[in-house]
Amino acid sequence: MKKRYAIFCFLIIFSSYSQQVQFAHKVIKYSTDLGGKQHGIKRILGKPDAFPQGGSSPNAWTPKNALDGYEFVEVAFENPQTVKQVAVFENLNAGCVVKISVDTGNGKYQTVWYRKKDWKTPSYKSTLNSDRSYYFGRKRRKIHKSPDVNVNPAVEYAILETAVANVVAVRVEFNFALIPGQKQIDAIGISDSENPISVDVNSLSKFENLSDPKVLILDEFTPVNPTISHDGKKLFITNGKDGKDEIYSFTKDANGNWSNKFFEKTLNSDNSYNYVEYTAQHFLLKGGNPITKGNTNSGFELFTPTTDGYQSLGAVKISAYNNYDDTADATMTSDGKTLIMAIETDFTQGGTDLYFTNKKEDGTFGLLQNMGKVINSAADEGMCHLLSDNKTLLFSSNGFSTYGDYDIFITYRLDDTWKNWSEPINLGSKINSNDFDGLPFYDENSEQLYYISIDQGSQVMKVIVLPKAIIQTPK
Repeated sequence: MKKRYAIFCFLIIFSSYSQQVQFAHKVIKYSTDLGGKQHGIKRILGKPDAFPQGGSSPNAWTPKNALDGYEFVEVAFENPQTVKQVAVFENLNAGCVVKISVDTGNGKYQTVWYRKKDWKTPSYKSTLNSDRSYYFGRKRRKIHKSPDVNVNPAVEYAILETAVANVVAVRVEFNFALIPGQKQIDAIGISDSENPISVDVNSLSKFENLSDPKVLILDEFTPVNPTISHDGKKLFITNGKDGKDEIYSFTKDANGNWSNKFFEKTLNSDNSYNYVEYTAQHFLLKGGNPITKGNTNSGFELFTPTTDGYQSLGAVKISAYNNYDDTADATMTSDGKTLIMAIETDFTQGGTDLYFTNKKEDGTFGLLQNMGKVINSAADEGMCHLLSDNKTLLFSSNGFSTYGDYDIFITYRLDDTWKNWSEPINLGSKINSNDFDGLPFYDENSEQLYYISIDQGSQVMKVIVLPKAIIQTPK
């Protein structure tokens, strides 16, 4: 979980609109798995979420004998249907499917496809030539290189000679000794057509019609955590230098450019983890305080602006606060009554999840509650920003289908429980690259999105015009 791998290219295959497609709905039987929330057998259910990017993912099934052994899985589908194609999404070192059988409702499997000796079904795959893979180090809030990995994702499209009616289950057998390296299986799908099942990112065309983002260069900083003040006149960023994380601010000049670099002394309370997370009219939320695990100290603190800087309003205290990491991501409602945090605990879906907590009468916050499986995957969700409507939430994740590593997503709160959110929508390839994209902050004054990206191997801050009418409209 500490290493995340990015794919830089993948051939997306489009399917016919008329085909009937289902993905595995239930696991019937399987050989082995690693157990737990990540890499377990249930990660094979549902539509692909490690594709089209491919690569190692906690959202994929990793059998115990994935390096060089024999494994199998039997999965059921929600509705019986005619099957002409079985698609097996292998997100690591594909080419190990050796036999496929189907059950038409009598509980018996009949073989419909097998790998012939010295013959391989054509599969659509990309072989990585690049070693520029990155992971997001939460403890230092920077992006670092990870070791090389042999990825080679592909989809095994097994086309049946004769279509089989009333299929309710499929058995897939693997010989993982055929290909060297680790193996993972993302999903299994069936279709009544020979047209390859699509592996598309869940995005909207409106995000592809945006203007191109621009790289914003400020001094010689390696920028982290861009945040804009409530009035849109000040930009906060964190700069990592000489083992310290220091908050600086910039103000807009007459031409609308960010200038007047200023070291925010009153906001730099510690050597590490100093970053402004959220700004409102009368307060801002920042991290940077040391934490002692097992008490109410979250490491966050509220400040109010003064004539010569900022004055502390006190630490953000949360009942029974617990987090595996030394720091977290956070955002708030504009009235300061609800706090959203990205942390990892025993109750997460896998890695870092999004939680919420409400303020109590004594000014402290209650127990953190998970925001649900719709927006939390077996991988990591975090780097969140809530807009002033208190319904539109931006966050970054590597747990859903992305264009690369971490991508930026948007989701909308559907009721007052804070547990019911719309399916995350990827902000598209104009914003998300084939590498890391995260730490989004939306300036509602200028209607621009600021975020951090890896661009040609360097960590940069980007800005893109994103009208409110687009970002606050679900469709």
